[in-house]
Amino acid sequence: MPSSLDSARVAVIGGGPAGLMAAETLARRGVQVHVYDAMPSVGRKFLMAGKGGMNITHSEPLEPFLERYGARRAHIAPLLDAFGPDALRAWLRELGVETFVGSSGRVFPSDMKAAPMLRAWLHRLRAAGVQFHMRHKWSGWASIPAGDAAHGLRFDTPDGQQAVSCDAVVFALGGASWPRLGSDAAWVPLMTSRDVPVTPLRPANCGFDADWSPYLRERFAGQPIKPVAISLTDVDAKVHHRQGEILLTETGLEGSLIYALSAPIRERILVDGEVTISLDLAPGLPLERVVEEVTRPRGSRSIASHLHGRIGIGGLKLALLHEILAKEAFADAHRLAHAIKALPVRLLRARPIDEAISTAGGIPFEALDPHLMIERMPGAFCAGEMLDWEAPTGGYLLTACFASGRVAGQGACAYLQARGASA
Repeated sequence: MPSSLDSARVAVIGGGPAGLMAAETLARRGVQVHVYDAMPSVGRKFLMAGKGGMNITHSEPLEPFLERYGARRAHIAPLLDAFGPDALRAWLRELGVETFVGSSGRVFPSDMKAAPMLRAWLHRLRAAGVQFHMRHKWSGWASIPAGDAAHGLRFDTPDGQQAVSCDAVVFALGGASWPRLGSDAAWVPLMTSRDVPVTPLRPANCGFDADWSPYLRERFAGQPIKPVAISLTDVDAKVHHRQGEILLTETGLEGSLIYALSAPIRERILVDGEVTISLDLAPGLPLERVVEEVTRPRGSRSIASHLHGRIGIGGLKLALLHEILAKEAFADAHRLAHAIKALPVRLLRARPIDEAISTAGGIPFEALDPHLMIERMPGAFCAGEMLDWEAPTGGYLLTACFASGRVAGQGACAYLQARGASA
């Protein structure tokens, strides 16, 4: 049993942002930190997420920022109090990474890349004494002698199974999205075997299936629909309305606007078996103007030419109207105008979880203390996506992952100090 932090050994399992932040927090206090990851290198999902531009956080005010966490707002708020968006940007600056705010309010590293940031971070962690153990997949619990370290862990490695003892452990094993990068949810049965509750994992920030015709799939799959607005009533009768861009796929719809509403869409499907969303194909025009333009006499012009000339409806938007409306609707100008402003689209199911950007579900906050320690398992902390929360893309996911890693690391330090004091 350690009598001081510098004689304590902590295992951090998972080398994503949450795990690495926990490792840094512990190492700065002099703790001996060992990071274990099943993959050949750390941060693989982090690097993949940054390929199109590393959106690290968001610059919007705290109140709307917190709203992005939905039902888990009250549990995420204390984490962001400890390490919020401004603290994250200051931490990046200390790391040598400058950031800027894009036109959408999203915050990016100045070079838009994840790899240089990760390299600088790993260099600092190694300099602080953090040891990394790659291709070490956590496979369960190992027995330890009475009175020895608090936790015994078992890992599958290229050299066979290994047992490790530690004074505390931080689990940061991710959810179930992108399993090829390490987030395969293999930890779920290991936790439930110790009576740790786990809310079933579900896809988040994901696409949804629709029953498209072969023509629409073959002609338009992969094309964006923009600008467009979505209206949706959730299971609590709250109406959501957002404007942005969506992508038509071979199977249905995805894209940033769909991701932002994936939670209420998914929950409606779980309750009702399907959901009908309303698409506004002309969000820049009020209904009255659309009715006025569509009902204007078109003479010898085709309906396609008339819609394109009067309100800019053509291409994929026109194809969607033909996909969903009966033929006779095009002969009724008022009915057509209303459909342009509120086109009903049935979504049938979420795409498979391994296609999702992130997952909902995991270890509920109700099973943890305020320091993210599992109440049934003293000295074991959880951070990142394996906790039961979700958020849309736009920097909100990463910010909460960093913050939870910081809080879990601080909690582990406090636990070790209290344990040492009672030795």
